[in-house]
Amino acid sequence: MTIGDIERSPASELAAQHGLTPIGRQPSLVSYTASIWERRHFLLAFARSHLQADNSESRLGQLWQVLNPLLNAAVYYLVFGVIFESSKKIDHFLAFLVTGVFIFAFTQRTIQSGAKAITSNIGLVRALHFPRAVLPLATSLEEFLRTGTSLLVLALIVLGTGEPLGWSWLQMPVVIALQLVFSIGIAFVFARLTAAVRDVAQFLPFAMRIWMYLSGVMYSVTTLTDKFGANHEWAATLLTINPASIYIELSRGALLADHPAAGWYWYAAVAWAVIAFVLGFIFFWRGENSYGRG
Repeated sequence: MTIGDIERSPASELAAQHGLTPIGRQPSLVSYTASIWERRHFLLAFARSHLQADNSESRLGQLWQVLNPLLNAAVYYLVFGVIFESSKKIDHFLAFLVTGVFIFAFTQRTIQSGAKAITSNIGLVRALHFPRAVLPLATSLEEFLRTGTSLLVLALIVLGTGEPLGWSWLQMPVVIALQLVFSIGIAFVFARLTAAVRDVAQFLPFAMRIWMYLSGVMYSVTTLTDKFGANHEWAATLLTINPASIYIELSRGALLADHPAAGWYWYAAVAWAVIAFVLGFIFFWRGENSYGRG
């Protein structure tokens, strides 16, 4: 009996009617997306359970999600604000710096946790049949839930520095939503790469650190690019369209009265989110049958 005969057998036709497919066959993109939607409740429960488990393992629990960016901001303020005196060049430098640190930390945590979504749950991957994209999505949702407390602290710090509470603050949920979609797309890419080569997860923190220094967390990208000459316009362009700096600048434009963001940043933010998510999801989907093997 040939493979074609098996696929045309009554049993195969009955299985197909009930949505069953042969083991190892690549699901279509539409059916794959639908199967993820069917497991949306599991995705949310998975993210919440991991969040609760992480909080129970340390005495300070979720407070570390606030302490880590705060401690980083304190170090950067000492180095750049006090030693290099950047605070004299930028109005409300503390609010400017803390906004950059908190916003970039959200992307950093989402990508790094998503990168290990498959390898950290390899037992689950090998034991159960489900769309593997659920795992990077769950880790990203987990980081989003953690970020709620961080954003509240960020708002209090910004207000404490004397910034007024204005209507522009309502832009922040949109910025965070776009940033989340972008970060999930990049997490999909690194989840597949890490599943294939685990050393990628060891390299990623160094890459994220370099990215942070190029994203205007501690300085103004606009001020820096204005200093580039004609021979370095390419560098100015790369810094300007850097997605991390775009989401940071939009956040500063929403929270800080003296740092308005240019209108084109919104178009760039939407474009980066859509491109990263679509390409990242397709890239991850194409490796579906390779996860958990080896």
